[in-house]
Amino acid sequence: MRLRPEQLGQHLEGKLAPVYLVCGDEPLLIQESADAIRAAARANGFTERELFHADAGFDWQQVLSEANALSLFAQRKILEVRIASGKPGDKGSAAIQEYCNNPSPDNLLLVITPKLDASTQRGKWVKALDDTGAMIQVWPVEARQMAGWISQRLKQAGVHANRAAVDILADRVEGNLLAAVQEIEKLKLLASDGEIDEATMSTVVADSARYSVFTLVDKVLEGDPQGAAKNLRGLREDGTDAIVILWALARELRTLIAIQESGHSSDAILKKHGVWDKRQPLVKSALRRLRLGHLRLLLRQGAALDRAIKGMRKSDPWEDLASLVLSFAGNPTLTPRNTRLAISE
Repeated sequence: MRLRPEQLGQHLEGKLAPVYLVCGDEPLLIQESADAIRAAARANGFTERELFHADAGFDWQQVLSEANALSLFAQRKILEVRIASGKPGDKGSAAIQEYCNNPSPDNLLLVITPKLDASTQRGKWVKALDDTGAMIQVWPVEARQMAGWISQRLKQAGVHANRAAVDILADRVEGNLLAAVQEIEKLKLLASDGEIDEATMSTVVADSARYSVFTLVDKVLEGDPQGAAKNLRGLREDGTDAIVILWALARELRTLIAIQESGHSSDAILKKHGVWDKRQPLVKSALRRLRLGHLRLLLRQGAALDRAIKGMRKSDPWEDLASLVLSFAGNPTLTPRNTRLAISE
């Protein structure tokens, strides 16, 4: 069974599926879908949660063993498996199929992956999850849809904004849904009467721009390490969450890698990968400066940083973030060999 994210809420009001696959490259919508599934599972008595990160070398037998383990108090469990690469390998595929052949009523399996390409979606493990439960495919909100998406989110927050105000916010966040949601949270506090006009929206946007994540990304793409480092310090002092900054940088890295892998950087290719017209010169500048191997290494640094932020790796997230920003901006703080050692810890 395949569901769109907007269909998930109604589905979860009924009987839960034994397994769920949530896939896509839009972190906010992935997170919201997974949160909704977990909340519904908890409401249905799945009080325990076991989290697995299926990286290279992961022992898939752990998942099957946990699925078959009997709890002393017979509590029902959520088995959450995150596959960062989107490819579980032969052993992972076999384990998922084995589980789906006989899912336990005392477990709910939740698998989370990035966007799956067409060939991967035809894989046996995806088919097993799809046939046994539900697959939720998350698609990015396109530029032409952004204003409508923001308008809907504002209504859900109890805020009414006219079209001019919505357009100002849509132009500012440039497709970053997480940033849009954060701005909407600010607007909820400011809109005492529930009304926001373009003047108020412009003020909020201007106040957010002093050390914005967007400015940091622009400095990185421009190849301005000093400006990027200054902006990063400002964001830290302003109390910006490190995970928000990492999300923005990882999003740009994935876009640059996809364009480099295509072998072309024409305006049409950039547009296909969601690069807005006014940002194309910045992206082209970064593409000329950064090789594909360097971009992939930076993305691996980002994955290691994500583990540090979540307390799964012993390291200072802000120091790692500074290294990532400087290297991305063209001023590597570590040699490639030392970087590989650092991210393997």
